[in-house]
Amino acid sequence: MDPGLLDDLERKFQKELNAGTVALLLMAVLAEASEPRYAYDIAKELEERAPITKLGTLYPTLRSLEGLGLLDSRVEPSVSGPPRKYYRLTLDGRAALGAWAKQWKQTSQVVNAVLKGVDHA
Repeated sequence: MDPGLLDDLERKFQKELNAGTVALLLMAVLAEASEPRYAYDIAKELEERAPITKLGTLYPTLRSLEGLGLLDSRVEPSVSGPPRKYYRLTLDGRAALGAWAKQWKQTSQVVNAVLKGVDHA
């Protein structure tokens, strides 16, 4: 296969995977937090823990999850720049995270089982 085409297909596949996993990862980070966190702080943690995550999708995902009632937010002034918007999971967000994590685990087990014999070269 043409290496350029293979690269394009890999980027497209990764983009589709990211679209489905950013919300799950973001909510997991917030679930671990003892206090609300602001977007840049969340982005830095995701960059360290899940480097495949495209951070450009973080802000739209935060807005979407908040619109669904899975996150709450508050804006606070910052001494080092513009005001910061802090996010935390709602009770509905914690319930959704539990359901999504369960679904992810089931899906990843099935995918891993099917891919077990595939050469990863």
